[in-house]
Amino acid sequence: METVNGDAIVVVPQETMGNVSDVESFNQQVDEIFIQVDQLEQNLNEVEQFYSSANKKQPNTPKGSSILKDKDRDKLFASFKRRQQDAASREAAADKRMQELMRHFGTILRQITQHKWAGPFMQPVDVVGLGLHDYYEVIEKPMDFSTIKSKMEARDGNVYKNVREICADVRLIFKNAMKYNKERDDVHVMAKTLLEKFETKWLQLLPKVDEEEKRRKEEEAEMQLDMQLAQDAAHAKMARDLSTELGKVDRHLDELREMVLQNCRRMSTEEKRRLSSAIAKLSPEDIDKAVEIIAQSNPDFQAAREDVEINMDVQSESTLWKLKFFIKDALQGQGKSSPNINEDNNLNNNNRRKREICDALAKTSQKRSKKFHG
Repeated sequence: METVNGDAIVVVPQETMGNVSDVESFNQQVDEIFIQVDQLEQNLNEVEQFYSSANKKQPNTPKGSSILKDKDRDKLFASFKRRQQDAASREAAADKRMQELMRHFGTILRQITQHKWAGPFMQPVDVVGLGLHDYYEVIEKPMDFSTIKSKMEARDGNVYKNVREICADVRLIFKNAMKYNKERDDVHVMAKTLLEKFETKWLQLLPKVDEEEKRRKEEEAEMQLDMQLAQDAAHAKMARDLSTELGKVDRHLDELREMVLQNCRRMSTEEKRRLSSAIAKLSPEDIDKAVEIIAQSNPDFQAAREDVEINMDVQSESTLWKLKFFIKDALQGQGKSSPNINEDNNLNNNNRRKREICDALAKTSQKRSKKFHG
């Protein structure tokens, strides 16, 4: 394999692959696998990060388990789908309830603002006209009923989120007046009287406000759970798709390897001799693997580990080339030089390693993604 302008190209001699068109087809398929594996690796990282962050948020969750147990997930997904179907009607019902609360609160405001003593509180305090030079030093946040009305009718971002916010501003009107004016002043007495009337009426509405707030919190909790379930479902599907795609990559790689082996040229007698000699340099574990390679193509082959006799002349060409590639890699991994076995090395070592990494990534990712199956 060579690299040209950053692109990996597999270089296979004509006598090995048969003709140039075979080489080009092989190169193209390997390039496509590189691109596919890169994308699958990105998807795998996303899935792992999602489940890793989920486990960090829930430290008591056993390692390797999903966010929810299977039986709980099934129940929650069922309710999740029902809530999705009913989302529009639930939102409409919530808006209707809020409008009803606002209507009740509006009635309270009209009763207070129509009181004979409400006049001083209907508009902002005329600080300049009344010569109240220290007003803004005493009062941090001025408030009046015209400002409340404007905020209630506003269509921009400066609006009340709930009835309690309006209630707080009504209280602020009277408390500002009581704070700035002395206890025996008329404005102070008027503000105190109206505040008491307002509190009495507010207590009558408060149970409905509490009920609506409780309901809102429950709906928000459901929305958070829905978002979590949606993310869990999406990443579980991604994990399943990853497993399927990685399986396809594995099968495609096996097909490419078999295609190369089937088109390999015949080995000479000298090459077979060098191959036999190279087997003796393998570790016991690698000898077992070499025997397995032979047994895959020759079920009748049997050998004891202590006494392995391999007749290279009776092996198929694909088996011989599989052995050659395996022995070459095994000896390199052991740090041993094997000049004879590498005589026909036509692949660039660095890019050959890249191919091996892709193979390993596909197989390893397949195993790791199994734990995400939802």
